[in-house]
Amino acid sequence: MAHLKILVLSNLYPPHAIGGYEERCRQIIDRLRTRGHEVRVLTSTHGLENERIEEHVHRRLRIHGFFGYPWLSVPRLFFLEQHNHRVLREELQDFRPDVIHVWNLGGLSKSLIFTLQAQDKPVVYDVSDHWIARSLKADVWLRWWNGEAGGLGAAWCRRALHSCGLSSLIHHAAPFGPWNEIHFRRIYFCSQALKTITLQKGYALEHAAVIYCGIATGNFQERPGDPRFTRLLYVGRLSEDKDPLTAIRALQQLPPHFTLTLYGKGDDTYTAQLRQAAADCSDRVAFKTAPASEMPGVYSNYDALLFTSAWEEPFALTPLEAMAAALPVVSTLAGGCSELIRHGENALAFRTGDASDLAAQVRRLEAEPDLRRNLVRRAQVQVRGNFDLEQITTQIEHYLENS
Repeated sequence: MAHLKILVLSNLYPPHAIGGYEERCRQIIDRLRTRGHEVRVLTSTHGLENERIEEHVHRRLRIHGFFGYPWLSVPRLFFLEQHNHRVLREELQDFRPDVIHVWNLGGLSKSLIFTLQAQDKPVVYDVSDHWIARSLKADVWLRWWNGEAGGLGAAWCRRALHSCGLSSLIHHAAPFGPWNEIHFRRIYFCSQALKTITLQKGYALEHAAVIYCGIATGNFQERPGDPRFTRLLYVGRLSEDKDPLTAIRALQQLPPHFTLTLYGKGDDTYTAQLRQAAADCSDRVAFKTAPASEMPGVYSNYDALLFTSAWEEPFALTPLEAMAAALPVVSTLAGGCSELIRHGENALAFRTGDASDLAAQVRRLEAEPDLRRNLVRRAQVQVRGNFDLEQITTQIEHYLENS
C-alpha cells in the first residue's frame, strides 16, 4: 500500500475533547501513523488559551457557538471565519497532503468546505455525528449570506456589500455560497441509520459508503466465568438523551440483590436529578467516573450492561466494549443500535424509555444462565470478527487510498 500524507480536520482532538467521537478519531489516526502514513491533525484551540503545535497535532482553529463558546454577531463572526480559512490555507500549503480527511465540523466554520472544494486534492468525510444532518444548514455565516437570517436590515446590508464590491473581498477571505454548491463526493457514515437520517434531510448522498465504528477488542479484560448475576452497569454521559434515569427506574423494579453502577459525567442539574431519583435505593446505586484508558478493565467487574440511549445514536461503542468483555447487553434499538443488536441472538433489546421492559429483560437474563452464555459467545464472535479496530482502520485506509 502507498504511504499517504493525510491532513485530518477535526473540531476537537484528545486530550482536549468531549467524548467517544474524538477518541475514535485519535485511535484511527494512531493506527494510520503506525502503518507508515504521515498524518497531520488540524483541530481547534478548545481547552487551551492560545494556539499550540504539538508534534503532528496543530491546535489552531477557533470554535463558534458550541462547547460553551459564545455565539457572535455576523461582523464579529467574520474575523473568526477569516482566521479559520487563513489557518486552513496555511496548513494545506505547508503540509501539501495527498488527501484531506474531514472528521467533524461541529462548532467549526462550515464554510471551510468551500476552501476544501477549491483544492486539487481529494477530500474524504468521515461522519459519525449529526453535524451534516442537523448543523450544516444552521451555520450562522452561511445562513446570513444565503438570506436566511437577519431580516430586512441584513438584506439591505447584503445588497450594499454586493453593489460596492466588498462582498467579493469578504468571499475571498471567508468564502460563502448557496447550499447546493456544497458537495460530499467522497464520504462514509458510521452506520446506515446515520446515512438514512442525512438522506432524509435532502442531501444527495446515496453514493456514500458505510464503515462502522470499531474498538480495540484485545484491550478489554474479559469477565470471569462467575455464575452470579447481580451487578448491573451503565456507561455513558449522564444526560437526558442517554436516559440513565430508565436504568435507575428499572433497578427499583428488581429484587434487592441487584446493584447498579453508573460510570459517566454530566450536567450538575441533571446528575442531581438522577441522585434524587435513586434516593430510595441509594444503597444499591453508585456513581463513578474513570478515564478512557481505564475503562477496558472496568467492564469485567460487572455482570451485564444496560444501554439505555433514547436518541438516534449514530453507532454506539459502549455495547461493543461490553460484548468484547463478555458481558451480556440489554439495549435499546435507537439509531445505529438496530444494526448491531439482535434480540435473543447477541443481546436482549427493550423498548426505549420503558423501565418495566428493561427490568423484565434483566430478570430473563437472571433466570436463563444458558441464554447469557449463548448471547456472550455470539456477541464476542461478532465483535472480534467485524468490529475490531484494526479491521475498521484497514477499511478506512482503503477508502482513503482509492480517493
